[in-house]
Amino acid sequence: MKSDKTSAISRRSFLKTQAAGALSAAMFSTFTPLQTSYAADSPNERFTIGFIGCGGMGGGDAGDMAQFGDVVALADVNIDKAEAFKNNNRIVANPSRAFTTQDYRKVLERNDIDVVGIATPDHWHVKIAVEALLAGKHVFCQKPLTLTIEENRLIRKAVKQTGKVFQVGSQQRLDKGHFMQATLMVRKGLLGDIKRVVVQLPSGPIDGPFPVAQIPKNLDWNMFLGQAPFTEYRERRASGSFRYFLDYSGGVLTDWGAHHIDCALWALDQLGEGQGLVEIDGREVKHASELDEHGYPKFDDRFCTASSFKIKTKVANGVELEIIDKGTENGILFEGSKGRIFVDRGRITGKPIEEGRQNSLTDADYVALNRGKPVEWHKANFFRCIREGGEAASEPIEHTYAMTACHLCVIAARLGRVIRWDPNKEVIVGDEEANAFQHREQRKGFELPKLS
Repeated sequence: MKSDKTSAISRRSFLKTQAAGALSAAMFSTFTPLQTSYAADSPNERFTIGFIGCGGMGGGDAGDMAQFGDVVALADVNIDKAEAFKNNNRIVANPSRAFTTQDYRKVLERNDIDVVGIATPDHWHVKIAVEALLAGKHVFCQKPLTLTIEENRLIRKAVKQTGKVFQVGSQQRLDKGHFMQATLMVRKGLLGDIKRVVVQLPSGPIDGPFPVAQIPKNLDWNMFLGQAPFTEYRERRASGSFRYFLDYSGGVLTDWGAHHIDCALWALDQLGEGQGLVEIDGREVKHASELDEHGYPKFDDRFCTASSFKIKTKVANGVELEIIDKGTENGILFEGSKGRIFVDRGRITGKPIEEGRQNSLTDADYVALNRGKPVEWHKANFFRCIREGGEAASEPIEHTYAMTACHLCVIAARLGRVIRWDPNKEVIVGDEEANAFQHREQRKGFELPKLS
């Protein structure tokens, strides 16, 4: 099925899916996956889906998406993982119809695939996502979406150029009982004038050194590295710990930051051109291992991202935003002239909540915040937008501005100094060394796409 926004999919079938897919606030507090299946009138009405990146997050995403269509193609640099997904009946209903590959391009070149899901390591997200958009696919991609500020601009251009629906895996944008409620309370002035926001993230891990090991026979290590510098294989680099190596990610500042820094700036309505952070102080940061004077790791055999941090920033609208590590805790504290609230995935607390100020919020407020769409499960929102048109709840344009904030924190932390950002020109003011971190050199053969 070719699924443009004008697709003549049965509205009755789609509405049955939405009714089954609505999540209660209680379910959202623990992000329980939907336990229901897509009800289509005929096989021709189901999407065909290709999934790229068959690791931990990929299992949840691919299984969820399988409720809305048929997963027919699976790609992973470790072919054993792709084969495991193929033989998982929650993901693939008909294994004889599905194929597996180590080369994601074989998924994108298939004309029968409508939707592509991406759950690779972070440094692969943008290259695959842009190529998927250019191939005419709708895209669901895990967060953090980008590795650099340069990639933010590329994604924005690709989305505007292709017009395809794109959802980033930031499910907090549809957490009605917590983050949506907090956002509306801030935007509607129920806390008064916001003076300060504190984003609490988990502390980053410290571990290593890790030994060089033999590359597993079913792993394409060169493909895993992609645009990143070549290095000898160490198991922890290719495992779920990849985010704690600066070659592939920005650690917790981009991992959890893609959730909480995003939601903090979303509540402040500071995720657009000329908005976001304007000053970032990275002097109170410790990294998991030593960096040189230019902000590069001295060792490639151990974690190297920020492990503890207190990053003070200023937002373009004058609000002070502080990003701190709190052990295993995470969430957002909003302080206003009429009170303060704390929100995380399991609670929203504070005197304004005890006084019931949130009770003035209406269903229409939540729909308006969600770009005119009903508040529902994250994946359901994505497929609704493909059928009906409109932007997904966590569309990539706003997400790239949140990621710019995250990347600026990483840059200031790596250099251990204060940097100033001009959000209109998208440049770090008066600091060429810091500006150089907007871009990363890509290995030959793994360059980012060029758009006209």
